[in-house]
Amino acid sequence: MSSFCHWEGDTLVLNILGRPRAKRTAIGKVIGKQLEVHVAEVPVRGRATAHLVAFLAGEFQVPTSAITVVFGVYNVNKQLRITAPERLPDLIPSPSRQESLW
Repeated sequence: MSSFCHWEGDTLVLNILGRPRAKRTAIGKVIGKQLEVHVAEVPVRGRATAHLVAFLAGEFQVPTSAITVVFGVYNVNKQLRITAPERLPDLIPSPSRQESLW
């Protein structure tokens, strides 16, 4: 199992590989220990990261304030913390399912 994400209580920790300047914003595939996310924004002064956070807030059904960029605001390699996500994309295991995989 890839370790692109893990749970810390009700907080999901995600390692992201950002792909700015994409035609559309979408979740891609797992590449090594990162989840690829295509972002339809230019990487200027953190705009692509802000766009990524807004997109993921909608995907996980949380307010943008529930997402913290731990590192990588100005880099394609990022780590995010998402507090209490209401919905999980298919690639993300639920906390109980992840525990059973270990």
